Amino acid sequence: MERIEKLKEFLQANPTDSFLQHALALEYIKKGNDEDARRLFEEILNREPGYVGSYYHLAKLLERMEQTDEAIAMYEKGMQESKKAGDNHAFGELRGAYEELIF
Repeated sequence: MERIEKLKEFLQANPTDSFLQHALALEYIKKGNDEDARRLFEEILNREPGYVGSYYHLAKLLERMEQTDEAIAMYEKGMQESKKAGDNHAFGELRGAYEELIF
C-alpha cells in the first residue's frame, strides 16, 4: 500500500494532476480495486480529454468488467483523441485493442 499512500499524498498537494491520478488508477488495478480505478480514469478524461493514455487502460478495465459496449466506445473516443493529438503510437495501440475486441 506504500505506493498508493504516497500517490494520495502527492495528490493532496495537486488534486487535479492527471499523471498522478493515472498512476494511482494503475495501482488500484494492481490491487483489484477496479471501481476506484475507473472513477479516476473517468475523472481524468472528463477534465482532460486529450490525456490519451487513460483511454486504453480504462477500456481494458471495462473489458475485464464485461462492459463491452462501454469499452468499445472508450476505444473509439481514444482513437479520435489520439488522432487529434497526432499520437500515432497511442492510436495504433487503441486500434489494435479495439479490433481484437470487435473481431
